[in-house]
Amino acid sequence: MVAVHEEEAGSEPLTKQDFEALARFRFGIRRYLRFSEEAVRRDGLTPQQYQLLLALKGFPGREWATVRELADRLQLRHHSVVELVDRAQGQGLVERGAHPSDGRAVRVLLTAEGQQVLARLSALHRDQLRRMDAALTLPTWNSAAQQGHTSAP
Repeated sequence: MVAVHEEEAGSEPLTKQDFEALARFRFGIRRYLRFSEEAVRRDGLTPQQYQLLLALKGFPGREWATVRELADRLQLRHHSVVELVDRAQGQGLVERGAHPSDGRAVRVLLTAEGQQVLARLSALHRDQLRRMDAALTLPTWNSAAQQGHTSAP
């Protein structure tokens, strides 16, 4: 593996404030993810099941998605999504239905129970994000030139 140096990548060196901003943002993301994991587990779901429900409800333009589309949205392999859908269907959270235009594909839909669980959990997530607003603000980048730093002689 070849390391790319900052000069080769064409970027300015990071300042101490840049490193602090990156660390603060990363910490905020991890705190949010831990909150999410704990919240969904208290409700009897795995984090992946919550992500599946959210991907279905949040799919652009319609209320369902194919397994292939879900695999892309969740960044999982097709067979992993099939297993995830199987487990969620066993819990009554999703159902499979005929695809309206492709006989080879199956659409996955939320059930009424899945909608209720998702609504409850998503409200908790929204409220947590509101509380964490400052921690999850994208870092602003400082440059050594902007801060008047010069190299030591």
